[in-house]
Amino acid sequence: MSHNPIRPWRNIDRRTTRQIMVGNVPVGGDAPISVQTMTNTLTTDAKATIEQVQAAAEAGADIVRVSVPDQESSKALHEIVRESPVPIVADIHFHYKRGIEAAEAGAACLRINPGNIGSAERVKEVIQAARDNNCSIRIGVNAGSLEKHLLEKYGEPTPDAMVESGLDHIKILEDNDFLNFKISMKASDIFMTMAAYQQLAEQTDAPFHLGITEAGGFVGGTVKSAIGLGNLLWMGLGDTMRVSLSADPVEEVKIGFEILKSLGLRHRGVNIISCPSCARQGFDVIKTVETLERRLEHIKTPMSLSIIGCVVNGPGEALMTDVGFTGGGAGSGMVYLAGKQSHKMSNDQMVEHIVEQVEKKAEEIEAARAAADQAAE
Repeated sequence: MSHNPIRPWRNIDRRTTRQIMVGNVPVGGDAPISVQTMTNTLTTDAKATIEQVQAAAEAGADIVRVSVPDQESSKALHEIVRESPVPIVADIHFHYKRGIEAAEAGAACLRINPGNIGSAERVKEVIQAARDNNCSIRIGVNAGSLEKHLLEKYGEPTPDAMVESGLDHIKILEDNDFLNFKISMKASDIFMTMAAYQQLAEQTDAPFHLGITEAGGFVGGTVKSAIGLGNLLWMGLGDTMRVSLSADPVEEVKIGFEILKSLGLRHRGVNIISCPSCARQGFDVIKTVETLERRLEHIKTPMSLSIIGCVVNGPGEALMTDVGFTGGGAGSGMVYLAGKQSHKMSNDQMVEHIVEQVEKKAEEIEAARAAADQAAE
């Protein structure tokens, strides 16, 4: 909400971490929490993978991960990295040589899994490749692929087992004077995930990559991720994140930003505040919001829009948004600009008019920002 002051009770005190770079994207420290996704194309199909990376970047993804399961994928990674508008993370499992190849291919970060990457000696070779190619590393602990000795020790995947796995791997990197790394503690169980991150936060200053792994389909996975990631973020944990859905990667990016926007941690695009509608609505709220979401996807400027069906909550919500529309009677409603009543508009023209008002407001915000930047120089 660009015209409103920040309320202190909305503040989240983020955990203090060191900052690393994933390509040109800072992760940790005071950097914004970055949003990631992962391609689901065959990496060997460079054209299809590049198209998916570009679509994710257009949706706002700061970083995109690509699986590198074989040597042919390593070769394709050269082209994918070259054509990508955002840093590429290479997802490495089982074959440490793929990590070396990915670093040489230009990956900005290597995701390695302690449960299957192999011995410390092999990890040292991956570390050297990362160092030689200015590549960061993510230690990706996953409850579903913990080391055999930890499963034997704890009997099953537990937060303690996950944290021990992560700390063991952190030691390998730190013993080799490599600090350009982040770490994740992912499980499909929300409670296990949250407990692992909370425990680890007390034992390292490494940046955290957040995720609820294998969260499920679009609806179920979104709910699980919103609960798990939302709680961790509210506690101040997390420096970069991925919402893992059995869905289009673009949807992962959208949900990721919605989670961050709901907590006031990132602001990108139009935040639409709308009612669920009822018999009091003065227009078709659900259809209108669906249309506006689609029509306003091109707006990247952070701003807020309220679409409320009647005067019960409409005026109050409009006080806190950049643009608002509240349903009334006789086929028209009230338009609010910067929290104030402005003018009436007929329901049949409201969508086009709201789009115009939002675009105009976005231009004003960007012009003011550019002027401020120029004055600062």
